[in-house]
Amino acid sequence: MKPIFVLLVLLTPLAACQDNSTSPTTTPTSGPGANAGANAQEWLIPRSQVFDGGPGKDGIPALENPELISPAQATYLDPQDLVVGFVEGKEAVAYPHKILDWHEIINDKVGATSVAITYCPLTGTGIGWSRMINNVETTFGVSGLLYNTNLIPYDRATDSNWSQMRLDCVNGELKGEEVATLAVVETTWATWQQMYPDTKVVSTNTGFSRNYQRYPYGDYRTNNENIIFPVSNQDDRIPAKDRVLGVLIGGNAKIYPLEVFAGTPRLVLDSHAGKLLAVVGSQEQNFIAAFETGEKTLEVVNDALPVVMQDEAGNQYDVFGYAVDGPDAGSRLTPVTSYIGYYFAWQAFYPDAPIVFGLE
Repeated sequence: MKPIFVLLVLLTPLAACQDNSTSPTTTPTSGPGANAGANAQEWLIPRSQVFDGGPGKDGIPALENPELISPAQATYLDPQDLVVGFVEGKEAVAYPHKILDWHEIINDKVGATSVAITYCPLTGTGIGWSRMINNVETTFGVSGLLYNTNLIPYDRATDSNWSQMRLDCVNGELKGEEVATLAVVETTWATWQQMYPDTKVVSTNTGFSRNYQRYPYGDYRTNNENIIFPVSNQDDRIPAKDRVLGVLIGGNAKIYPLEVFAGTPRLVLDSHAGKLLAVVGSQEQNFIAAFETGEKTLEVVNDALPVVMQDEAGNQYDVFGYAVDGPDAGSRLTPVTSYIGYYFAWQAFYPDAPIVFGLE
């Protein structure tokens, strides 16, 4: 399948951070590499493939320390709305796509953890990043630049540019540094509440005038031909906008489509890049998570969310890999670096990634 590069005015997030307009554009205002800033000469990625998304640096305003509310107060969310969920200790927080579509990055602190939820609406990728870089806390902003139509955040401590899907710094003082990721679970608001009924959720009281009930990209989520900026290495084995989990180990990816996990939770015991993996998910409940198994023998657990697996010793594990019951309660399976995104985006960044098409 050849992507169609639609360069037109869309109903997209923010033309400028000082402008409260709700109908800005992401039409490229100039050619590849435009608006690349003072560090334009030194990139780990081809500068000719770095595009200016249109709104400019901070034109899409990242949020910091968002107001959090209870599920009962979150009347703007519908059960099937997607959220990116994060858990630290006894604290659970949901970061809805409805907010992230307009802001792309939310800098927060949950418990003692400084986290940035980075989200690219164009590639459908929501990833938890640590805000600690070389033992220095920072926040991330939206640079306005794209590579393979994917978000390029910048850190405010050094003004370096980072590739969201590559998980590394591609330009600036920290060039070559890797992101420390934090495990998140992307699922529906209904499933997240079932897992964590005491969760908090980001309020629409963000300080910006946005219509959070309106998806700002038209038919982008469902139109497989609508890929706005140039991307590499496309094929048609899977529809372009299907959501898949990609597992990354040592820079090598493996792809697990959501449809593999039809119905209630199912478990794939697999291996990748020398690691034994447990990948558990449910298409019906709309989540996938991946862990290293080590020497453990795991099996799926149904109808017990957030518990999804148990081992031979009777330990029961939740979707973040924590043993919530059993002799090893409080221990944790090792999460592998993984995140959900559109298939075309994974193919663009990791064209050699094998795909798991079904349970064996």
